[in-house]
Amino acid sequence: MSTFREILKQYWGYDNFRGIQQEIIESIGQGQDTLGLMPTGGGKSITFQVPALAIEGVCIVITPLIALMKDQVRHLRQRGILADAIYSGMERDNILRILENCILGRTKFLYVSPERLGSELFVTKLRHIRISFITVDEAHCISQWGYDFRPSYLEIATIRTFFPDTPILALTATATPKVIADICDKLSIKSGESSFRVFRMSFERKNLTYIVRNTADKIRELTNILTHNTKGSAIVYVRSRRRSKEIADYLCEMGFSATYYHAGLELSVKDSRQSNWQQDKVRIIVATNAFGMGIDKPDVRLVIHYDSPDSIEAYFQEAGRAGRDGQQAYAIMLYNNSDNAKLTKRIDDTFPPKDYIRQVYGHLAYYYQIAIGDGYGIMREFNIDQFCQRFHHFPIRVHSALQILSRAGYIEYDEAPNQQARVHFRLERHELYRLNGHAPNEERVIVTLLRNYGGLFADFGYIDEAFVAQQSGMQPADLHEVLKSLSRKHIIEYIPRQQTPTIRYLQRREDDTHILLTPEVYDKRLKQYEERIHYMQQYLRRQDHCRSRLLLEYFGEIKAHNCGQCDVCHNRKTEKGQQAQQAILALISDRKQHHITELHRLSLPTPEIDAALNILIHEELIRQENGFLIKNY
Repeated sequence: MSTFREILKQYWGYDNFRGIQQEIIESIGQGQDTLGLMPTGGGKSITFQVPALAIEGVCIVITPLIALMKDQVRHLRQRGILADAIYSGMERDNILRILENCILGRTKFLYVSPERLGSELFVTKLRHIRISFITVDEAHCISQWGYDFRPSYLEIATIRTFFPDTPILALTATATPKVIADICDKLSIKSGESSFRVFRMSFERKNLTYIVRNTADKIRELTNILTHNTKGSAIVYVRSRRRSKEIADYLCEMGFSATYYHAGLELSVKDSRQSNWQQDKVRIIVATNAFGMGIDKPDVRLVIHYDSPDSIEAYFQEAGRAGRDGQQAYAIMLYNNSDNAKLTKRIDDTFPPKDYIRQVYGHLAYYYQIAIGDGYGIMREFNIDQFCQRFHHFPIRVHSALQILSRAGYIEYDEAPNQQARVHFRLERHELYRLNGHAPNEERVIVTLLRNYGGLFADFGYIDEAFVAQQSGMQPADLHEVLKSLSRKHIIEYIPRQQTPTIRYLQRREDDTHILLTPEVYDKRLKQYEERIHYMQQYLRRQDHCRSRLLLEYFGEIKAHNCGQCDVCHNRKTEKGQQAQQAILALISDRKQHHITELHRLSLPTPEIDAALNILIHEELIRQENGFLIKNY
């Protein structure tokens, strides 16, 4: 551990590890398969970054969060540590360069998205890399019983067969006992035989106060909360993209510093808004659940849920983004009577009837004109609004039906492909140099493209617009206009970044009636989803159980004490205080003097009596003279 501590001090400036970091690091350092359960803000990255620097070889880090991997690569490089990342949309030459550097030992950390694991190129090169260990972040995604299951994570088990002696470190902030067992089973070398050491850090957040606020007027309650809690940043979570804009606009009209964020925004816009919020140029960000994963902002004082998530896991992770600096913070859920019905409706929206799913499959074939027996491997763009209008469907249910068909293996539905922009020079290099009269911005962009990307004269190449904008010294939105201008002048061909959903047929088209939806694909997952919704409803409605204890119990952590600060505990304190005040007033209601020692007859806890007595004296309902209590008239 002395070596690990020296690395921690050298690169991060800390003298000691915290929580269960040391136990996890010791375990993976000994070559043991390890599962670490750490709440948001628990310092997960330290548990793999420190041992990786002490062990020879490349640490492969698998994470679904492109923004997070870019952020961590940047921070590692700032510390002088060799790190790189491979994700969708990168050009082949760049991927090859990164993989060759790994083979030659010129990279210490390689971050990859799980989708890359199925690439033949990646797997071929991976066999030649000396790997120290494999880190699986957001490990709950590998479990079919997890709230955020991703089929691409199953490729990790396949990769593991190529490196049976290479240990795995799995990390997650949200996992029930059932999901924990499934993670260990999926990632273990032998099926049915777990090879994992499991380390758990308490999910209790003593500095975070959980509150459910029952209100008929949510927008008014929201503004009240933001008005009376003015310290630090705030996140307001909503369910829909439209609502994120509506609420942000309303807050701006009311004088608050606010913006909005959702998955449908241009990448440059998302980056700009996220950056402004992180740098405290904007205090409040109103967002869908697309915001927050991998965002390390310690001074978030408020996380407010305007709409309820559909699982405790999602709520716990989103709420946990408050108070990561250890200071007092609040997670507030706005709730009214209609929310219970909305949660129930989500069950049918998320798991529409099987016959409906088969109908969507059939309409999809008509939409693309694919005959029975044809279609294998075909990929098409999918305009969900156009599809729904043509076949009289609702988008939410179609979206769910396509996800279920994906899990069943009939199609691959990519609802938000992050395909980077592409550029191809239409002129030859010598012709380009002869041109005159470029605007200064155009000249800078052309030079940046030529310096950083090869092969653009021969064919289209992927470009990172944020990087090109930075190198050119301009804002991403301005770069977009410059690229369009160069395209209009026929100097380049420019294909902007696309986020149009796609559908790829994984099997030949079946007759609708032959579509098989197994219990693992539909019935069991429906039952589990119903249980999640039910538990979320219980959390919102119950007034007799500490909020913190309810959350911890869901994750299998039993606590004997209440948090003492959530709305339920606060109300209980208030009720007990009122009972104690009434008992004291009843004792002296005969208008006689009573010695203070007589309060012990009330059979109430001393702290409650003391608190009630102080309130009564402060409000001048009674007075104390020479050790006697006297009621004021």
